[in-house]
Amino acid sequence: MINLEGNRLVLSGSLVMSTVPALYEAGLQHLSGADMEVDLAKVEVVDSAALSMLLGWLRAAQAKNRSLRVTNPPANLLSLANLYGVAEMLPN
Repeated sequence: MINLEGNRLVLSGSLVMSTVPALYEAGLQHLSGADMEVDLAKVEVVDSAALSMLLGWLRAAQAKNRSLRVTNPPANLLSLANLYGVAEMLPN
């Protein structure tokens, strides 16, 4: 699930292969207007699709000269980012 709270995208639930495509598209709609924060504090489950989604949002924000911060990433997301060698790409 994704909720817009000001300039924050608050995600919750599962960010996995089956849920990410719809969330990715919904998030893109909010990235064109302002600098954004993606809050992952309420996320319960992630897989590599979550990492792909965040990196895609980051590219989209950069293309529009916007910044994107990721806050409260779950430990397993950080572990995946380290495994794939992209941890430094996740803005915090």
